[in-house]
Amino acid sequence: MPELRRDPVVGRWVIIATERARRPTDFPPPPRRRKGGPCVFCGGQEHRTPDEVWALRPGRGQPNSPGWLLRVVPNKFPALRIEGDLEPSGEGLYDRMNGVGAHEVVIESPDHDAVIERLPVAHLAEVFRAYRDRSVDLAKDPRLEYVMVFKNHGDPAGASLEHTHSQLIATPVVPLMVEEELAGAIQHFRIKKRCIWCDVIRQERQGGGRVILDQGGYLALAPFAPRFPFETWVLPATHRSRYEETPPEEFTALAEVVGQVLGRMSEALDDPPYNFMLHSAPLRAPTLDHFHWHLEIIPKLTRVAGFEWGTGFFINPIPPEEAAKYLRGEAPNRP
Repeated sequence: MPELRRDPVVGRWVIIATERARRPTDFPPPPRRRKGGPCVFCGGQEHRTPDEVWALRPGRGQPNSPGWLLRVVPNKFPALRIEGDLEPSGEGLYDRMNGVGAHEVVIESPDHDAVIERLPVAHLAEVFRAYRDRSVDLAKDPRLEYVMVFKNHGDPAGASLEHTHSQLIATPVVPLMVEEELAGAIQHFRIKKRCIWCDVIRQERQGGGRVILDQGGYLALAPFAPRFPFETWVLPATHRSRYEETPPEEFTALAEVVGQVLGRMSEALDDPPYNFMLHSAPLRAPTLDHFHWHLEIIPKLTRVAGFEWGTGFFINPIPPEEAAKYLRGEAPNRP
């Protein structure tokens, strides 16, 4: 059983996921993966994954069989498990609880060679709908407080399989990074009675230098103080604190913007490894006037080393204004 432990100094919760050490690629040097399928996520290999919890099948075929465009399955090596009770306990000044949660994989295509930014817009829109549907379903579990949607693309970004996929991990606590965003946002709102992200959108639209794409009700921009080169945020232009409240008709516009941003990154940076993370309001929170859901896309172009770990400062060699130029196509193809 995995376990959650809380750092008593900064309040950060850590998942002690001992069961993930059973993965065949853990600890010894990972084997060199060959290109091409079939792999466990390919169409026709459904028997090699846990039973699906969500799927898009145009032909309405049987569950866990071929004929799907998109599948969501429990992670075979979960960081957290859905079974059991939290049973929070104390050990002196230390706090712990059972590693209860959910860990799911969104298999974005049955095609082993598919790339997310090259999926048809309608298909990519269904990926974003799957995120919404699974978040809504997981919110029904009173033990869960937060759902983190994320994608790891490429070995340096933590992808254990090359077949295009993303993941959801539902946790019984709100992650510290999200708590920090909530705290900063409420402080701004108390002073100015405005959402900080709405203010960012208004200011960036007026200046324009860091805006990468502005269409269909979504804005992609290089943040003013990016931690990493080519870090990009995607936000709905209309205030919305919960991703789950996104109207179904908006997923096409979101897919168009995200697909274009990832495509431009791939072209300008030679298909870099990257992570993206979706930050939304906590599951138990009401609609919030001060918080704005957003997607953070971070190419893995630099290493986080001792100075960054020791101080929390990040050293970024590319000004966001220059990064935005590259991603708008206003600079040479290579930085």
